[in-house]
Amino acid sequence: MTFDLPFGALERAFIASLQRLEPETADNVLVAAALCCEALGKGDVCLPLARLAGKRPWPEHDFALPSLDDWRAQLGASPLVGAPDEYAPLTLVGNRLYLSRYQAYEQQLAEQLLARAADVPEVDEARLGESLARLFAFNRQSPDWQRLAAAQAVRRRLAVISGGPGTGKTTTVVRLLAALLEQPGGERLAIGLAAPTGKAAARMAEAIRNAKAELPVSDTIKAALPDEARTLHRLLGSRGDSPRVRHDAANPLPLDVLVVDEASMVDLALMAKLVAALPPKARLILLGDKDQLAAVEAGAVFAELCEGRGFDARAASELERITGQPVSSETPRSRLGDAVVLLTHSHRFAGDSGIGELARRINAGDAKGTVALLQEHRADLAWNATPGPAALIERLEQGYARYLQAARLADPAAAFDAFNGFRALTAQREGAFGVTGINEALEARFKRRLGVPARERWYPGRAVMVRQNDYALGLFNGDIGLCLQTGQGLRVFFEGDDGFRGFAPARLPSHDSAFAMTVHKSQGSEFAEVLLALPDQPSPLLTRALFYTGITRAKRKVEIWALPERLKEAVVTRAERAAGLADRLALGVLKRPVDAPDAGSEPVDQLSLF
Repeated sequence: MTFDLPFGALERAFIASLQRLEPETADNVLVAAALCCEALGKGDVCLPLARLAGKRPWPEHDFALPSLDDWRAQLGASPLVGAPDEYAPLTLVGNRLYLSRYQAYEQQLAEQLLARAADVPEVDEARLGESLARLFAFNRQSPDWQRLAAAQAVRRRLAVISGGPGTGKTTTVVRLLAALLEQPGGERLAIGLAAPTGKAAARMAEAIRNAKAELPVSDTIKAALPDEARTLHRLLGSRGDSPRVRHDAANPLPLDVLVVDEASMVDLALMAKLVAALPPKARLILLGDKDQLAAVEAGAVFAELCEGRGFDARAASELERITGQPVSSETPRSRLGDAVVLLTHSHRFAGDSGIGELARRINAGDAKGTVALLQEHRADLAWNATPGPAALIERLEQGYARYLQAARLADPAAAFDAFNGFRALTAQREGAFGVTGINEALEARFKRRLGVPARERWYPGRAVMVRQNDYALGLFNGDIGLCLQTGQGLRVFFEGDDGFRGFAPARLPSHDSAFAMTVHKSQGSEFAEVLLALPDQPSPLLTRALFYTGITRAKRKVEIWALPERLKEAVVTRAERAAGLADRLALGVLKRPVDAPDAGSEPVDQLSLF
């Protein structure tokens, strides 16, 4: 019966492998396994049985799943399903069914984060207070959450700092690192900087290099601050398609402090491997925005870490004593509560900013208020409530007119400045309002204007985005290149640490045209103006996190092309990913001791059985 259901090729192969192991396996167990695999592909870490129990997952098929109790009983009786730490392809934890590798990742990550959070390093509090007062003297907010975040990062081995665009995460981290280096023995610290993508790593390193010059610290401290960052995969030593990495608990990273930027983009598997590879006494500082889109792969780790945050009375009192800042206390609901700090004051969006207010209403789920704000005709907000594909392409052609004019000058600096002044973002790849449709329509117009044959791929002004890392060329997934005419013919230029680098088009790794890009690909980027086009049909991609992420890429103005019903759907739809990390970190939840066998080791690769 199972193979009559509408599963994909991967799910069918998984079912077949399980049947080879246990030929008499009940259909409901095989269906659960396939649904678990399918859920993982959609970003869920596990399959929440209660979501589907007693229902017909496919209305067109006469197949209904059993009740929750019966389904759990059937799963529990199957040798293919085990408890945590048992050797079986699937793991059942309460009402959550996992592929066992991912249950191991989640369990290991929770245990190691709790161990790191509980181990408090020795700190010279008097020197820390003096450092913070000097380094954050420019701030006038009360309380100064940047200063409080820095204090916690120095006083703890785990710090999670969340903040929206313009809240000063980079400002905070460069100053907290300076305060850490001013601690006794700080000059000996090995500090690493990392990010999920090459683009994010390069941007982080550049921001820290720029911030160093203004720091009120000695030249020795400035010299000790790192100014190079790596991708997480390169840091860990990824081995191609293998789930294993070179650095793990048995071969840890040679670091005392690791700062990870854009941590909301890190999936469960990568975060588990990262924490396992970090020495137990090292500090881990995670920077991100809990409201942004989660990782493309399974898990929403950063958002789960931020749940239940709060300073209890003791932590609030200690922070007030060290920083002189007023700190209100509340009972945290997570055992990581006082390791998490939320930066709330935006230095980019002023109090009367339409973009800032729109972001707040979106995150509050206020669809009515969002529509009302867009109807106020604020200077930095525009809304086209009756979008059409032809009109959209006309508008985008106007939006890129300044860039195409700059591209004719063959000056990379002028071209990038103009290109970053306007960007089209979409929710999806396909369709008239998707990346592919918009890029094809725009390029056809640009070629006609330039007199370039339609069959030609390359022309002056073509914008591309790299799709895969090429360490030999120093090009990374997400990097933007602009094609310009030079004395040596067409060259594609990329921004680098030492200016602009030009490559012959034939040398580039896999790439796509980039006049329009998905909101996912835009994470971490900033543009002067953004046009966000939402699909005209309902889509599971339309979520609050996508809408918020898209509009906050704009520094000066955002223009939204969306039907009112699509806009409202995006505001009220929360992207809930099924996972159990937040529950494992919640107060009152007792787990296996961290020093139990296998803690800190690489999770058993259960899927290698098949």
